[in-house]
Amino acid sequence: MFIFSISSKFGKLKDELLGKVINMVDSVILNLPNFVIAILVFILFLIIAKYAGRILDRILFKTAAQRSVRIISIKVAKVIIISLGFFIALGILNLDKVLTSVLGAAGVIGLAIGLALQGTLNNTFSGVILSFLPRIQIGDWLETNDFSGKVIDIDLRSVVLQTADQNIVAIPNSKIIDSPFKNFSRTDRGRITVECGVGYESDLNKVQELTEQIIKKNFEQKSGEGIEFYYTGFGDSSINFIVRFWANVRNQKDVFVASHKAILGIKKTFDENNINIPFPIRTLDFGKNKFRSETIQIANKE
Repeated sequence: MFIFSISSKFGKLKDELLGKVINMVDSVILNLPNFVIAILVFILFLIIAKYAGRILDRILFKTAAQRSVRIISIKVAKVIIISLGFFIALGILNLDKVLTSVLGAAGVIGLAIGLALQGTLNNTFSGVILSFLPRIQIGDWLETNDFSGKVIDIDLRSVVLQTADQNIVAIPNSKIIDSPFKNFSRTDRGRITVECGVGYESDLNKVQELTEQIIKKNFEQKSGEGIEFYYTGFGDSSINFIVRFWANVRNQKDVFVASHKAILGIKKTFDENNINIPFPIRTLDFGKNKFRSETIQIANKE
C-alpha cells in the first residue's frame, strides 16, 4: 500500500513536470516569430545607431563643432537609439512586466551607483559642460591647476594636456570647472612685459626713447595698441623700469620668444649708446685689523 502511494505521487509529479515542459515548448514555438522579430528589430536599431552616429558626425563637423562636442554627442545619440530598440524588442516579446522590473531595478542600481561614484559622475557632467564650452577647445594652450600645455583631448573624465616638455597630464574635469584657467589660444594678440634697469648716471629720457624705438622696430603695434614705458623705482644699483607692448602670442612659447627678442634688442641698443645696465655690487667689511694683516701678507708675497 505504501509503495503504491509513492508510485502514485511520483506519477502525478511526472505528469505535472511533463505538462509544464510541454507548455513551455508550446510557448516558445508560439512566441518564436516574436522572438525572431525582436532580435531583428534590435539589430536594426544597432545598425541605425551606427549610421546615425556617422551622419551626426558629418553634420557637426560642417558646423565647425569641436571634436569633443562631436564625440560626446555621437555617444549620447547612440545610447538613446540602442535603448529605444531594446525597449521596443521587449515590447514585441510581451515582456511588459519584465520591462517594468528592469526600469525599477535600473533606478535602484542607478541611485546606488550615483552615491558610490559621486566624484566620477561630477567629472562626467563637468566633461559634458567643458565639451560645449567655447572657451576651451582641443588644440588650445591652457594654464590651470599649476600645469600648462596643449589640450589634446577632452573626455568624460578629464582634460588631457601635453606640456612643453612633452609629458601628458590628465586633469579631472571638475578641477577645471572649479578652478581659474588661462587660455592663451582664445586671442591672437597678447601683452608682453619686460623689466630692466639702468645706471643712475643715465639720461632717463634717452633711455625711454631708445627702448620705445627698438620695441616699435621689432613688434608691430596695431590700432588700439601701444607701447607703455614706466620707471618703477630706485633700486640698490639701478633705476628700474618696465616696458609693455603687444605681440602675436597664442601659447607660452610665443611669450618667451617675444620676451627673448625684446631683451636682445634692448641690450644691443643700450650697448651701442653706452647706457649701462648695472648689476648688484656687494662690499664686504672684514674689520680694520684683519684688513691690515691681509695687506701685509700680500706685500710680503710680492
